[in-house]
Amino acid sequence: QVELVESGGGLVQPGGSLRLSCAASGSISNIYRMGWYRQAPGKQRELVARITSVGTTTYADSVKGRFAISRDNAKNTVYLQMNSLKPDDTAVYYCNANRKILATTIDYWGRGTQVTVSS
Repeated sequence: QVELVESGGGLVQPGGSLRLSCAASGSISNIYRMGWYRQAPGKQRELVARITSVGTTTYADSVKGRFAISRDNAKNTVYLQMNSLKPDDTAVYYCNANRKILATTIDYWGRGTQVTVSS
């Protein structure tokens, strides 16, 4: 089992910045990708950004140029630096990890952290 614990959410004004952290523990071997998803009220959960174990990154078009994902393999932690935040970025942000065991990929999720962008 893998446990993901997020931190760093909160209330920020438009144009501000936040950094989210997600620490993985437990059976973390074979985790090949970690990322962040978000879900706003009344909307489906969507990919924000993800990063593979070799550093390949993917971003949603809506956050390109504003958000940056990174990981510290020694600390088993992934970060999401969010700059130039907009009210549309308001959502619960979830950490996700993909772990491969033989031919099977297992998804793990954190409990989420609230990000509110409002003046």
